[in-house]
Amino acid sequence: MLEVTDLAVSLGRGRGRREILHGVDLAVRAGEIVGLIGETGSGKTTLARTVLGLNRVDRGSVRVEGQELAGLRGRALRAFRQAGSAQYVFQDPLQSLDPDLTLGRSVGEVLEVRGVPDVRDRVAEALRRVELDPALADRRPAEVSGGQRQRAAIARAMIAGPRLLLCDEPVSALDAATRTAVLELLVRLRDETGIGQLFISHDLGSVAGVTDRVAVLFRGHIVEEGPTARVVSAPSHPYTRLLLGSAPSLDGSGLSRADRTALRLLCGHRAPN
Repeated sequence: MLEVTDLAVSLGRGRGRREILHGVDLAVRAGEIVGLIGETGSGKTTLARTVLGLNRVDRGSVRVEGQELAGLRGRALRAFRQAGSAQYVFQDPLQSLDPDLTLGRSVGEVLEVRGVPDVRDRVAEALRRVELDPALADRRPAEVSGGQRQRAAIARAMIAGPRLLLCDEPVSALDAATRTAVLELLVRLRDETGIGQLFISHDLGSVAGVTDRVAVLFRGHIVEEGPTARVVSAPSHPYTRLLLGSAPSLDGSGLSRADRTALRLLCGHRAPN
């Protein structure tokens, strides 16, 4: 579904422009959930936005279902987006659901643009698929709970018939019980449809039970990648061990001297003491 090869992306302008991703390699197969883990600022969202063509590629390749996206512009880029083969689920559904539209209008908007008939019936089916009462279609985002909003956002993404779902911290704003329910929903959708998912999070522990593989992103570099069970049980990189330790602050406390040295060499500057 997704092949990223030697990807480099820079953001900013003029003297403030800097490279965020440095030669990233990543793949997501059909029927697979891949976790992309790293702290805020590591480049996770930059990678996801690049897959949708929202950032320009400095170097490398981004392919979705075999279609090269690096360098797409104008009509070709619009055609890719309108095809809906890759869809995005945001951390906060209030960012993606228009507060002035009912949930039903938001979920069915892509079908209306395509001129698909019987949109209301399709919306009801999409809501049922994510375990929402179709009666909620007439409510606005502010009139339902955070968990219901996120389910509606997932329904909106799935109704386009994507083969790749980019989930950017989709459960971090939810309470523990709702978080578990939404994670279970994403796994069920994978099992039912064979859709590939890139699951972005800062918390390796929270995605350990739902991902098949995990890639650890540290300051724009993939520093570790492999089957989730192996990475969680026997992490090989000091940064992965730091994430697994769930430290309140990613400042290097609790790391061995060898781990701090490895981080210093990777960062190119002084590591935490």
